[in-house]
Amino acid sequence: MSNNLNMDGRTSPRSRCRVDSRVRHLKQEADARVINISRTGLALELYSQLHAAAGSSVVIENDDIGLIEGTVRWNRSGRLGIQIKQNSNSLAKLAAYFRNFHKEVRPVLTR
Repeated sequence: MSNNLNMDGRTSPRSRCRVDSRVRHLKQEADARVINISRTGLALELYSQLHAAAGSSVVIENDDIGLIEGTVRWNRSGRLGIQIKQNSNSLAKLAAYFRNFHKEVRPVLTR
């Protein structure tokens, strides 16, 4: 399908996962879960409210990846889309996560 709206599309495939995390934006903190991840971004499901608009800088912390800095791309219905800052530290952490910890999560129920 062609991109007729000149919108940014996903540049790398996403993998489903379930990783408990903590998100910080300015002086706010919220518990969250990473629900999908790629080498360029991730989606978070928030357990509490976090007022972060598109373009806001956030820090995601979890045991598997460590600290990752990113920018909010979208915020809707208790979920956040984060674009990970592409620096050597983040790239190394994500490569190590995919090599050592990542397990693809499949839905439990099927139709």
